[in-house]
Amino acid sequence: MNLQRPNANDALETKNRSRNIAPQSGICSRCIDGCKGNCDMFRATFRGRELLYPQPFGSITAGADKDYPVDYSHLNIMGYALGAKGVEANPDKAVFPAVNTETSYGVTDKVKMKVPIFTGALGSTDIARKNWSHFAIGAAISGISLVCGENVCGIDPELELDGNGKITKSPEMDRRVKEYRRYHENYGDILVQMNVEDTRNGVAEYVIDKLGVETIELKWGQGAKCIGGEIKVNSLKRAIELKKRGYIVTPDPEDPASQAAFKAGPLKQFERHSRLGFIDQEGFMKEVERIRNLGAKRITLKTGAYPMRELAMAIRWSSDAGIDLLTIDGAPGGTGMSPWRMMSEWGIPSIYLHSMAYELCDRLARNGKRPPDIAFAGGFSAEDHVFKALALGSPYCKAVCMGRALMIPGMVGKNAEKWLRGEDGGLPSTVSRFGTTKEEIFMNYEVLKKIYGSEAETFPLGAIGIFSATDKIKVGLQQLMAGSRNWEVKYINRKDLFSLTEECAQVTKIPYVMDAYREEALKIIDA
Repeated sequence: MNLQRPNANDALETKNRSRNIAPQSGICSRCIDGCKGNCDMFRATFRGRELLYPQPFGSITAGADKDYPVDYSHLNIMGYALGAKGVEANPDKAVFPAVNTETSYGVTDKVKMKVPIFTGALGSTDIARKNWSHFAIGAAISGISLVCGENVCGIDPELELDGNGKITKSPEMDRRVKEYRRYHENYGDILVQMNVEDTRNGVAEYVIDKLGVETIELKWGQGAKCIGGEIKVNSLKRAIELKKRGYIVTPDPEDPASQAAFKAGPLKQFERHSRLGFIDQEGFMKEVERIRNLGAKRITLKTGAYPMRELAMAIRWSSDAGIDLLTIDGAPGGTGMSPWRMMSEWGIPSIYLHSMAYELCDRLARNGKRPPDIAFAGGFSAEDHVFKALALGSPYCKAVCMGRALMIPGMVGKNAEKWLRGEDGGLPSTVSRFGTTKEEIFMNYEVLKKIYGSEAETFPLGAIGIFSATDKIKVGLQQLMAGSRNWEVKYINRKDLFSLTEECAQVTKIPYVMDAYREEALKIIDA
């Protein structure tokens, strides 16, 4: 494993003074009385709980950088010279642009997507709110699904509740759904996620009845953290408002000491936290039935990096309840709004968790029950990751959920708008090398103009960025699929992978490189 520095990281804007550190604690091997910093412990001396989170909170995305003993890089993709699946084995017909990357998920009313990827949950964070139009329109024009995450209604400044605490008006949720629906055409869907507070506030009732949302996602957890979602609040008045809405807000904004610290300056932000959910089979089944009775066409489930017991519950209960998609999110995950050490040190890492999921789904299928359609999540960013995840989980894995990999193009495209207007110093050289107008810079701008005509002129540039990033993954996936002789996603399977280490083979049950196709090879030699 690579050297970790558990007492200093760029995500926290900290560093060790010493060249040498104690490997486990991360403390400098020579800690000097009088040192002027700047390790985690030094900064925590002054800022305390602020050092739990990546900095500056709300303006960055951050993913944990722990190097696990086995990860997806320990798998490689097979390429063949023999045969073709889904197309005639003819060099004039079996060309890589002919590869079909479409996928679908669901029990009866299936959702199709042009590429087997979709966004992570984009909820109540500032990153999601500020960039929503870029994310939503980008996902819609790319033909992929978009997950509107938890607490969007609960933190809406213009939220209106009835006497029973149920939502009657949420302009922010209205905006989120309408932005995606504006350019949605037959591919993808918007999933609205619910946690404990969302359920209490009647989010499902509101979005199904008032906004026509068809898919509700229940949430058990995520890969980045083992607590509920959180945001930071810069206003004392706002912190008190959210506490009165039923959220956990820390430090207590109604505590005179907290108010004094905020007014004096050292306490700059309050934290708004969601409650932990607690699962049981009867309650889960009743909630699924309740949401169906409200009119939802599809119900999905998002679970986190829990041990095999909770994973088995998610798979079996989803099967019994007819859940349309189960997203299994492995550690470390993260978009920058989770406690940093928690992101790094809790939970089952993705490849281990996903290998468990395949084993459990396969066992369920052998027992005569239908495993749910599943999606894998947790640290994916490129076309080879998508192929490996689909193959490792085949035939149950239908898609890959991506967090930061789809957020970053949206944010970069948004910033390009400012740079083109001359803000923040204008276009950096990394962008101006391609041109000085959006038509010159964005490779797919003319493609979108062909599809949408003059309306493409109104697209936020972050949306075009997401379209371009999705296109890159699509074409790269086509190339990998053609090389492995799979012209449709459904043909990708576990035999299209091999393990580079024996430890990876032990974890995944994917054959070690020296064993893969060995029997077939020896038969040819011995014939």
